[in-house]
Amino acid sequence: MSKITQVVIPVAGLGTRFLPATKAIPKEMITLVDKPLIQYVVEEAAEAGIKDVILVTHSSKGSIENHFDQNIELEANLEAKGKNKLLEIAQTTCPNGVNIIAVRQPQAHGLGHAVYCASPVIGQNDFAVILPDVLLHNDNTPDLKSMIERFENTGHSQIMVEPVPMSEVSNYGVADIQGEELSKGESKPMIAMVEKPAPEQAPSNLSVTGRYILSNRCMQILETTEKCHTGEVQLTTAIDALMKEETVEAYHLAGQSYDCGNKQGYLQATVEFGLRHPDLKDTFAEYLKNHV
Repeated sequence: MSKITQVVIPVAGLGTRFLPATKAIPKEMITLVDKPLIQYVVEEAAEAGIKDVILVTHSSKGSIENHFDQNIELEANLEAKGKNKLLEIAQTTCPNGVNIIAVRQPQAHGLGHAVYCASPVIGQNDFAVILPDVLLHNDNTPDLKSMIERFENTGHSQIMVEPVPMSEVSNYGVADIQGEELSKGESKPMIAMVEKPAPEQAPSNLSVTGRYILSNRCMQILETTEKCHTGEVQLTTAIDALMKEETVEAYHLAGQSYDCGNKQGYLQATVEFGLRHPDLKDTFAEYLKNHV
C-alpha cells in the first residue's frame, strides 16, 4: 500500500464564530497557551510521518505562512542577546523535515472544493486531511498515526469519529456503520455519512471529527462533484461516492478531541493544554485549585 506523506489543511475560512478576534487575525493563529492553533496540528501531522503540509489558504492568511518561515531579524536579535531558549523556539515552529506548501482557494465553495484545490500538489498520491479547528491529545499512539497505519495496512480510507449525545447529532456529520459496535482505536466499514440528521433519523451517534485518510480516488471524484443547494462542494458527497467503489472505514478516536472552532471548546482546551504544559502545569493547577 502507498505511504501517506501529504496532508491537506484548509485554512481559508473567515472564522466568523470568533469575531472580533478574527477581524484582523486568522483564527488558526489564535494562541492556545503559547502556540497558535495551526502549529499544534502541523506538529501532529509531523509526528504521524507527514512530510508535505499543504495549506489551502486565502489572501488574508499570509501570517500563517509567515509563522512557519524563518524570521532572520528576530533570530539575529535573540542570538545577539544570548536568549538561546527563545531562539530555539523561534527556529522550530516548523518541525524538521516538513515542507509547508500554500495553495489558494480563491472563492469559498466548501470543504470539498478546498481539498480539491490541493490536487496539483497531491497528484496521484493518497493523502490525509486535517481540519485545524479540532485539536487532539492522546497519551499513547497519536490517533492520526494510528489511522495512517490502518490505511497503509488495508488500503481502506479512514474517517475519524467519536460519540456525541444523541440529542446533539443534528450538529454533525454522522457515520452509518449498520448498527455495529465500535471501540476506541478500532475501525469498521461505513455505508454512509449523514449530514446533520434529526436524532430520530440518525444511524448512530458517531460524529465525524476532523481527520480523514483518503485514497486518491476521492480526489478524482471531487473533480466532478457538483455543488449542493448552498453552492458548495461537500467533501461528504465525495466520500459517499467513494464508498460505492471502495471500502471506507470509521475510525473511533482513542484520545481526546477539542473543538477550538467554538469558544467553549477553545476555553476547555486552554485549561487542559495549560495543565499539561511542562513549564506552567504546576503553578496553573495551583491557581485553578484556589480560584475555581
